[in-house]
Amino acid sequence: NGNEPKPGDLIEIFREGYEHWAVYVGEGYVVHLLGPDGSLSSSSTINLPIGKNNVLKQKLLEVVSTDEWTINNLHDQEKQPRPPEVIVKDANKLVGTTRSYNLIDYNCEHFATELRYGNAKSEQVVGALDFGVGVMTVVLRFLNALLARFFG
Repeated sequence: NGNEPKPGDLIEIFREGYEHWAVYVGEGYVVHLLGPDGSLSSSSTINLPIGKNNVLKQKLLEVVSTDEWTINNLHDQEKQPRPPEVIVKDANKLVGTTRSYNLIDYNCEHFATELRYGNAKSEQVVGALDFGVGVMTVVLRFLNALLARFFG
């Protein structure tokens, strides 16, 4: 990645099948919330209790491993980011703590956006839910048409 991240930047890491998110805190380090299986990268795992996740501070390149990554401050257009020094201070305070993890309500993207903007949001979840609602709408219309055909 050609761009050098600045403290407080959100880092999006492209894993197989999902994106992992971290907050850049300077000097080559990120703070991030581990996934439910304790995965750090495509090649290493840590055993953690299910439903609980450690907040870690690690070298960005260690977390990224061989995956692609980018700086993605995705909500800067509609939300004022908190000052970088506040983001970094709050991120560093959370290192070593255990946070509850829930794919829908609180995942690594929620963790990162909460630090940058002050409230948790996950576009991955919104997109997946929108897709699910779209699929259900099509299925329900089909069933409705089928029922109308037989019973209408």
